[in-house]
Amino acid sequence: MASIPDDIFFASITEINQKLKAKEFSAVELTHAFCDRLERFGPGYNALALSLRQPALRAAKDVDGDIKRERFRGPVQGIPFGAKDLLAYEKHPTTWGAKPYAGQVFDYTATTLKKLGKNGGILTGKLAMVELAGGPSYRYASASLTGPGLNPWDRTRWSGGSSSGSAIAVAAGLVTFALGSETSGSILTPASFCGITGLRPTYGLVSRYGAMALSWTLDKIGPLCHSAEDCGLVLHEIAGADAEDPTSAGKSFYYAPAFARTLKEIKVGFAPVDFDEWAEPAARADFAKALDTIRSLGVQVTEAKLPDFPYGPVIGTIVSAEGATIFESLIKSGKVNELADQRQIAGLKAGLEIPAKDYLKAMRIRSLIQQAFRDLLADIDVLIAPSRLTPAPKITQPLDRPASDRPTPKERGLTALIPAGNLAGLPALSLPCGFADGMPMSIQLVGRPFSENTLLSIGKAFQERTDWHKRRPVVGGG
Repeated sequence: MASIPDDIFFASITEINQKLKAKEFSAVELTHAFCDRLERFGPGYNALALSLRQPALRAAKDVDGDIKRERFRGPVQGIPFGAKDLLAYEKHPTTWGAKPYAGQVFDYTATTLKKLGKNGGILTGKLAMVELAGGPSYRYASASLTGPGLNPWDRTRWSGGSSSGSAIAVAAGLVTFALGSETSGSILTPASFCGITGLRPTYGLVSRYGAMALSWTLDKIGPLCHSAEDCGLVLHEIAGADAEDPTSAGKSFYYAPAFARTLKEIKVGFAPVDFDEWAEPAARADFAKALDTIRSLGVQVTEAKLPDFPYGPVIGTIVSAEGATIFESLIKSGKVNELADQRQIAGLKAGLEIPAKDYLKAMRIRSLIQQAFRDLLADIDVLIAPSRLTPAPKITQPLDRPASDRPTPKERGLTALIPAGNLAGLPALSLPCGFADGMPMSIQLVGRPFSENTLLSIGKAFQERTDWHKRRPVVGGG
């Protein structure tokens, strides 16, 4: 059996696919190596929910047969990947990261996993997550069936949630890419904390059939990868209309960097206060360099600020009301008390008490937010801001504690861009851009609905001029 070089565990989708076609190693050999690595290191980071070695090896054998016959199915053919454990995989447990669902098995497979499998992607494992995708809120990183997600850069720090295992597995080279989900920050946050690239697609672009629902009007499935280019390749595979998903936008996505808009035509908006005052002081120098790099791409840079809305309370009301409705039987049965986080238990119970008038008011405000963003993005193509203002917290710290004891800046800037962007259904791309206190920091790009190719074009150009996305943690270290 061929020996797989360590560099392959951090290689791009295209590089691995080309080596498979050149028969430098077989898909079976590659899958064995990735499964060994996932099973060896995944549990140490609380990242692995379920190894899928045997079905993965069967799929890899089929890929080798196809490659032998020169049946090439696209860039993900033969690529080992992982999926957040809220995506159903037929005849295997799907726990949703929560004790009450530990034995749950479905007789169908999520659309995204079927699409990747059809084109030769090899699912090697289900990856850990915050219980019930974190809804409606939780206080500690330990709110998970598998324990707190431990950051590969420092295992005393959190990986971010709720797609914790997905981000860990990519950052540590346990899979080439992973699928996660976002309702309000669950792709961007772990991508930022773990120093990888994460893409939140436009609402409705990727089917959610077979995925656990937390909020029908907010949930999105997206990729976590080593690079913007890899995010584009994966999105190309998983996007598209799906009759099984009533919220599907009915649109396809074609990753076409050769036909992307010229960067000098793109207007980028940012708020100086985000980088100069809100951001962690230790991160400001790298954030400033990131902004300089964005400017050097030739884009037009201008100042911007968010429309004035109570984004946090609005999204909180929507997630709480919809989540409590979805999990009503769990709450009323009393099994909700089996969850790991007391704040989450209390939040789910309280969600059932939200009056219809409050939910409807939140949805009316949301429609105003969406219109305000249409107006804002009529003149500006892309908004840029820190993905997170601070590096990953210690796993023992309450997540509702203030991020810092520094005075609060007078201007809000774009600091509410994660809840705002989710309420408006906008796509976002998180790009590693530096370090603070030895931990990764990232910037996020947010654009108009279905403008993923524009975001990826900027992201790819940014990563051609920087190497932050190529930095690796010491895997298995403390």
